[in-house]
Amino acid sequence: MLKTGLQLRMGQSLALTPQLQQTIKLLQYSALELQNQVQEMIEQNPLLEIDETDRSPVEAPSEPAVSTDQDSPVSLDQQDVIPTELPVDTDWESIYTGMPAPRSTAGDTDISDMLENLGELETSLRDHLQAQLELTNLSDLDRVIGTAIIDAIKEDGYLGESLKDLHSCLVDELENQLDNPLELDELEAVRKHILQFEPIGCGSLDLRENLLLQIKELDKTRPKVAHAKLILERYFPELEKQNLKRLTSRSRLTTDEVEDALDLIRSLKPRPGSAVGGKAADYVKPDVFVMQRGDAWVASLNAEVSPQLRIHPYYSSLVKRGDKSEQNQYIRDQLQEARWFLKSIQSRNDTILKVANVIVEKQQAFFEQGEEAMRPMILRDVAEIVEMHESTISRVTNSKYMLTPRGVLSFKYFFSSQLGTSDGGNTSATAIRAVIRNLIAEENNQKPLSDSKITTMLLSKNGIKVARRTVAKYREAMQIPPSNERKRIA
Repeated sequence: MLKTGLQLRMGQSLALTPQLQQTIKLLQYSALELQNQVQEMIEQNPLLEIDETDRSPVEAPSEPAVSTDQDSPVSLDQQDVIPTELPVDTDWESIYTGMPAPRSTAGDTDISDMLENLGELETSLRDHLQAQLELTNLSDLDRVIGTAIIDAIKEDGYLGESLKDLHSCLVDELENQLDNPLELDELEAVRKHILQFEPIGCGSLDLRENLLLQIKELDKTRPKVAHAKLILERYFPELEKQNLKRLTSRSRLTTDEVEDALDLIRSLKPRPGSAVGGKAADYVKPDVFVMQRGDAWVASLNAEVSPQLRIHPYYSSLVKRGDKSEQNQYIRDQLQEARWFLKSIQSRNDTILKVANVIVEKQQAFFEQGEEAMRPMILRDVAEIVEMHESTISRVTNSKYMLTPRGVLSFKYFFSSQLGTSDGGNTSATAIRAVIRNLIAEENNQKPLSDSKITTMLLSKNGIKVARRTVAKYREAMQIPPSNERKRIA
């Protein structure tokens, strides 16, 4: 028989306060996202303002960036008036309504925002070709055919579908709109017209047709232009096989003439569509500067992306104890919200600087000697040193960059797995990729190194034990073609 009753049980569970939730969210923001969030807070919270008194790089953790002006009546010891903590598992919205949600600033008319967003205004290849089609004197039917062909052109500029397939689709779509059957030759005629659009060659069926179209646009009176056209028209199979001897003998050109023609062919665009559109460039701002101080390399925060905020002295002076009015309560709420935000910003800065210093300290050899001296390192190594969880380190390293003498590098760039060496030590995957890249750069183009040969050389010269398939994986990751494709015409 079931009985009802009351029981008291004790247990532990993870509960996040709103302050901790905010700190975690700010920690994973990139520099640009953080600046947008700071601007949102300044616009919505009258008690926050930019402190322009100190913009020097931050090299060590400091106290929260709260104003220390003597005329400011706000004191952080007023715990009996404004609580420093909220109950766990509560929402900002349930306590305060002033916390803004991130929103897009695409509508801003500020000139700096317009310049930053210029990349979004780039025209796609399809729109670029379609705009040229609208300027032609083609008939309505030919425009419909042209639109279908342009839609089938891939980003690299080549036709992604056969004309027969396009013809079948158009026949089905225009079945009841045409007096006469649509012929395949009509599609070919419109395609020939599109091939002359800018950039030349978009809509080509293969590489040979694309290169020939570009050659025909050059000065035909130049000897090497005529030679390049001859090679592409009659001896393209020999060109694909990169057989210089056979190409020279069959074309009856001298070796110098063939080499000049090949230099001209290499200057052409194998992917005509790449000249238009494409993904807009992603701009990043470094969170950390890495500079050499004496014999060591040290990290410092970038003051331009590390917001220096303070509590506005005038508005904070309006807070009155014992005043229960709605206006006074609003200012009190905004003041507490500002304090929490400043504390979260400072926590983010301290954590990023700690992680950056550990990375720089462990990778001193990289800054001195380059990629081949990169040490293996994983998130756990950094987490143990700074005494934080690996998930926190993952948030810190995500979308964070440091400016070094070797360029702007992502925090995650310095993390790589380790592989063993013949002397019992270990090396990083980044260092191995650098060694492979150098070996391939120094190879004989007529006899390029195979993956098996690279594996043997890594063991004999560098003492690095690695499988052939691993070499192939690293080579493909660096977008380096296999040996048979790297072979140059001799």
